[in-house]
Amino acid sequence: MKKNHSNQISNNKGEVRIIAGKWRGRKLPVLNREGLRPTGDRVKETLFNWLMPYIIDAHCLDCFAGSGSLGFEALSRHAKSVTFVELDARVVHQLKQNLATLNCSPEQGKVIQQNSLDFLKLAKNTPHFDIVFLDPPFHLGLTEQAIQLLQQHDWLADNAIIYVETEKVQPLTTPANWRLLKEKTTGMVCYRLYQVVH
Repeated sequence: MKKNHSNQISNNKGEVRIIAGKWRGRKLPVLNREGLRPTGDRVKETLFNWLMPYIIDAHCLDCFAGSGSLGFEALSRHAKSVTFVELDARVVHQLKQNLATLNCSPEQGKVIQQNSLDFLKLAKNTPHFDIVFLDPPFHLGLTEQAIQLLQQHDWLADNAIIYVETEKVQPLTTPANWRLLKEKTTGMVCYRLYQVVH
């Protein structure tokens, strides 16, 4: 039913809520755009419980950032920095506005307007990220492509943590040196936490 009204609501705004940390309870506006699917609060709360040992001072990459819900939650919980990668120009503008609202410095929060797969194809000697959020639009086969590019192009720090959110029915192939730490299914969504091991 929502799909039938997508044209009517595309200019309206929803919101995401920061669950914990220095901006606990803050609500940030997000655009209602087709394919934009902010991670639900219950899943996000579970994820950040999983990330508690790793999040402080971490350099994070939020691919297919969309609403930026995961990246903003990471910053609220004292991640050192988050790089948001998002293709949609209007969504990028909203991400930048939300970073400004939270008084984030460019060193803390940076938004790159680019296709996430193209971004991950960039040459080596790029920054190494401690935590990566992979939550691409469903049913497009983007997840495994992104996983391969993260590995091939040396984006990951030693012992990096990777969060992957997919539709429940999708099997997932990961590199041999990625160890599955956590896995849970809620409704039609499966979410997993991996760590790079050597």
